Amino acid sequence: MALVFFLSATSVNPKQKSDITNKKQKRFTFSIRPLLSAIFLFTVGTVTYITNKFLFLRLYPVIVSLSLLSIFGISVINKPTLVYRMAILKDKHIVGSINEHRIERYCNIVNYIWCIHFILNILVSLGTVIFTEIYPVEVYPQYQIVLFNKIKGDIWTIYNGGISYGIMFSIFTVEFIVRWFVNKSMAKIYPITKFTAKSRKDDFILCYEEKWSSKKYKTWKDFLTDTAKLRTFINTKNAERWILHVNDYYFFLCCFVALLQCKKQVALTANISEEFIKEMKQPEDEFLTDAPNQPGSYYVPDVIANIASPSEEEIRTTPAINADETKIHMFTSGSTGKPKVVLQRMTEFEMDNAFVLSMWGEEFLKRKHVATVSQHHIYGFLFTISLPFTAGIPFRRTRIEFPTEFEKLDDEKYTIIAVPAFLKRTIETEDKLDLIDPFIITSGGVLLPEVAKKTNEVFGFWPVEVYGSTETSGIAHRQSKNGLEWTPFANALISKNEDGCLNIKSPYIKDPNGFQTADLVDILEDGRFILKGRADSIVKIEEKRISLPEVESRILQTGLVKDVCVVAMSDRRQYLAAALVFNKEGEEKFKDWKKFDINMFFHDYLLNFFENVVLPKKWRYLSELPMDLQGKKKKLEIQALFTKSEDGDKIKQ
Repeated sequence: MALVFFLSATSVNPKQKSDITNKKQKRFTFSIRPLLSAIFLFTVGTVTYITNKFLFLRLYPVIVSLSLLSIFGISVINKPTLVYRMAILKDKHIVGSINEHRIERYCNIVNYIWCIHFILNILVSLGTVIFTEIYPVEVYPQYQIVLFNKIKGDIWTIYNGGISYGIMFSIFTVEFIVRWFVNKSMAKIYPITKFTAKSRKDDFILCYEEKWSSKKYKTWKDFLTDTAKLRTFINTKNAERWILHVNDYYFFLCCFVALLQCKKQVALTANISEEFIKEMKQPEDEFLTDAPNQPGSYYVPDVIANIASPSEEEIRTTPAINADETKIHMFTSGSTGKPKVVLQRMTEFEMDNAFVLSMWGEEFLKRKHVATVSQHHIYGFLFTISLPFTAGIPFRRTRIEFPTEFEKLDDEKYTIIAVPAFLKRTIETEDKLDLIDPFIITSGGVLLPEVAKKTNEVFGFWPVEVYGSTETSGIAHRQSKNGLEWTPFANALISKNEDGCLNIKSPYIKDPNGFQTADLVDILEDGRFILKGRADSIVKIEEKRISLPEVESRILQTGLVKDVCVVAMSDRRQYLAAALVFNKEGEEKFKDWKKFDINMFFHDYLLNFFENVVLPKKWRYLSELPMDLQGKKKKLEIQALFTKSEDGDKIKQ
């Protein structure tokens, strides 16, 4: 009865099964069906006891097995299974872990094995009742002592009183041994703030160069040694904040970890132009980089090479990192295009990693890691540095910079961390890549459905898109082959504010009121949402509201343009300006046209959709749009293109 009450109390509400499928944390509710079964079985047992019928006694093993079969069997239908429920009650860290689904599958198999055992036990026990003749024989009648027939009665007694329990014991023993081996093979998670020197074996391969089969590796011992060297160097300086720009993922990891171990603040920047560094660098700051000849900086490869080899004790020392006390300065363009600083902690980063691994951890673990993105932004840092280190996934130490590099990755399964702009560049130059079962994550911009479709044709996988920002971390995901709707992560609570923009509350956002984005949104009844552009992308021209993405979309519809950016300009009055990149058809069509005539072509085309007063006043035709490493258009640079007039600009408005 106690077992049945447990089953009832840990049943999953059918309405929540879809939540579990969507990786949401399991919530148990009380279910009446197992309880009704228990009442029935309890009644049968009571009748057996009251009537004292010999047949009921002989059927007792059958009734017990039938009861257990009903309990284990009901949990197969009304999942989670009984074995898995007992597992997560014993270890509450299973839910939401990288091994959750593997553990659940293992527990389900064990549950099925017990069901099969009970079915077979019922059949055999019932056979010992039906096909064995048992009758009493009087022995010592003066004492009224009655024994069962020894020869025929022993079959029932030996099996139900001995063999069946021996089989159960064997199942328990074998399962315990198998579970030990399964646990040993489970992925071990060691976040940046939690690892020790013993977390991995010395020969564990942390990263590689070129491709996996090139066998140019950096091991765990190398990592411990190089971080020890960097700690020695960092501790000779008095700076509390260090600017970090290191393109080599391995060197970046070593520097980042060493700085946190020395309790320093870290400022990550992808932009190391002289003017930008002057603007962000404070007098007491130090600067680590692997960019050669960078003024006022320390060249990381030389720092590591020139520090004397640390002692074994220093190598095995891993100073504690308090995730809550870490200070990481990240720079984002925000909605204005001007850089601003967002202060982050490893606490939220590691929570984000844990959640992502609970969703796609099995996919990551099956593959090696490659990336096209910069680790100096939150998306790149989370997916190219923190996540593979945490899960123990070997990563390529250099970024893929050219689409042709994918052609060499035919030796192993790879996870590709990319941005939409790079995927778009690749499908324009590659017809078909011979990759082995790739898995692609993309973020940092809009991935058009047609680009996603073509990516599937070229790479062999339809990309998983992650929506988020520096301020919010991950918010939602989708694969556009299933529709344009975004599915919020289970730990994100979304709503729409009075301006029609998305508001997010999640563990990564410290403000209890959540974070107000500039993304316009429609929230559907099932909790998913559709993005409708940005509020700051809607401007007023001559008191008329116009959506910049809508103008861009209409220009792309000509079939002559592969990329476009429309920006709002302010001179004596506000107006729109458009920068275009032609595709092959556009280059062929306009190769002999004057700029004014090209301007008029697009002007006249847009007149089919918009009023004349809101159409772009200036046009620029480029070989490519200015973009950062995350694939985001540099709007300030694009706006700068229109500060001076060119011949052919003027169009009657």
